[in-house]
Amino acid sequence: MNSLRVTPKSFLSPGIFLLILVLLAASPLYVSPYTIVLLTTIFMFVILTVSWAIFSGPTGYISLAPAAFFGVGIYITAMLGKELPLLVVVGIGGLASFVLALIIGALTLRLRGIYFAILTFGLVELIRHFLLFWETNITGTRGRIVVLVENDVIFYIMLAILVLLMLTTYFLRRSKFGLALQSIGENEEAAAHRGINVTMVKVIVFAISAIFMGAAGAIMATKWTYIDPYIAFNPLFSFLPALMAIFGGMGQLYGPVIGAVIFTYLEEVLTTRFPYYYMLIFGVVLVVAILYLPNGLVGLLPRLWRRRWRKGGSAKQNAST
Repeated sequence: MNSLRVTPKSFLSPGIFLLILVLLAASPLYVSPYTIVLLTTIFMFVILTVSWAIFSGPTGYISLAPAAFFGVGIYITAMLGKELPLLVVVGIGGLASFVLALIIGALTLRLRGIYFAILTFGLVELIRHFLLFWETNITGTRGRIVVLVENDVIFYIMLAILVLLMLTTYFLRRSKFGLALQSIGENEEAAAHRGINVTMVKVIVFAISAIFMGAAGAIMATKWTYIDPYIAFNPLFSFLPALMAIFGGMGQLYGPVIGAVIFTYLEEVLTTRFPYYYMLIFGVVLVVAILYLPNGLVGLLPRLWRRRWRKGGSAKQNAST
């Protein structure tokens, strides 16, 4: 009789995801307020990381624009948070980031490699310094006060954005756009010769990924009370999602999620216990992961799984002989 083999893919069933979602949704009933704040931060980085991986994972284009889309959402809340309902503001934040990504994608996605990465990072700096100039010289102020919202409300809205993002990513990977993105990543010239409108596909998916970054920024702004261009357009919001996705591995849907969760929690622990050395420790962990885990944690798990079953098989053969 064949023995039942449990593989990592079996943990990805819809039932497991639904159970995790129910537990997360009920967490404000049984965890501390500090844990709710930590979970909200984890959700935020998971959204940024998975959104980054939607486009950059299959295409190989390294985008450093997440901070721009995230910051636009933050400033939408700062400008409209007192005038419109919160959910409407979050929706506008996602829509504004979508439009910005459409424009930027149409202008830059004809470039490749380091040129695209530099231009997307330059976008972050351009918006940040433009807003700083505007506030300093035109409005005569710097920064804005944001309307505060209860932590539980921020938690549930962020969780809803995350669920929508995961569903979008799941169906996008199995759609014609997902297949087109994979073809572009494997050989862009061959994809164009097959009749794929390469530029259109890249621009649309790039803009879709920006929706969730902007929405996350719009709701996260209500947690920070005060924001200015340096807070909203912090370059770390561009670099950390890329590093988290690489650490977790982009071969599977759950890879960026694992990378974002572990890195966010690690950052929280290190900043609390080692406030003067956490960046050094953080950097060492990252360098080791890149050197010894080229495919991320997702690439490590199947390797360990195969080794385990190989040992089990050899043990059975020795026992039979």
